[in-house]
Amino acid sequence: MRTDNKDPLLYLLLVCTIILPARAGINSAGIAAITNPSADVTLSFVQPGRITEVHVQEGDIVKAGQSLVQQDDAVEKARLAQLEADSTNMVSIEASRASLAQKRVDLQKLETAAAREAATELEVEHARLDVKIAELSLDLAVFEHEQAVRKYEEAKLQIDRMSLKSPIDGSIEKVEVETGESVNALESVVRVVKIDPLWIEVPVPLDRASRLTRDGAVDVIFPGGRTDISLKGKIIFIAAVADAGSSTLRVRVEVPNRNKRSAGEHVQVVLSTSSAKREGIKQ
Repeated sequence: MRTDNKDPLLYLLLVCTIILPARAGINSAGIAAITNPSADVTLSFVQPGRITEVHVQEGDIVKAGQSLVQQDDAVEKARLAQLEADSTNMVSIEASRASLAQKRVDLQKLETAAAREAATELEVEHARLDVKIAELSLDLAVFEHEQAVRKYEEAKLQIDRMSLKSPIDGSIEKVEVETGESVNALESVVRVVKIDPLWIEVPVPLDRASRLTRDGAVDVIFPGGRTDISLKGKIIFIAAVADAGSSTLRVRVEVPNRNKRSAGEHVQVVLSTSSAKREGIKQ
């Protein structure tokens, strides 16, 4: 189609038809988007310390709960041993119980003697007060033992926080420290990512987003050389607030990634039937 300065309206219509859809990331194949890890976690220690062990390397596959990096906890373990001894020590409680039992026997004897006028009322009152004090001493011994148990549990948690464990099944993307290095609190230490499944944030035009439902199926077209590869994905999130500037709604799509394709690929998300080649996925 030929355009020149004599047809400014026709030229403007041509620009709007060709350029604007490209800027919106929409073409005949679908909506342009980029794949992301379904989990991306950067771990840090909550207190400064020296690194004694780095158990993983970049690229390693890890399981949730697996220890990744260890801080020096020798001092904390020595204190833990002392607190453990305190938490299992029942001597104070047993001594208080024995004292209370003796005070009750003394009171009973004095009350019997007072009934025969062999003891004064003042002696009986003193004996009753001794029993009350012994009961309070036992309560205090039990309380102190419970506090010792709590301090022991707190120390165990503190030591546990000195070992960074993976919160997810995934792979090590980045290790920021080495053995013997000192780190500050909240300083990045190791990054763990999960790429199976992949997540895709799709900017869907509002007129099309209104017809979408959660768990709805979509086609995700990956670049595959001569022939594109299409995988089945599903919608797992639809935003409640649209982007006013682009008139789009953020929709998150989850797609299986058993072939471990790298996150960060440019893909096309098709919200209707796709004619691209499909790759079989076993559910």
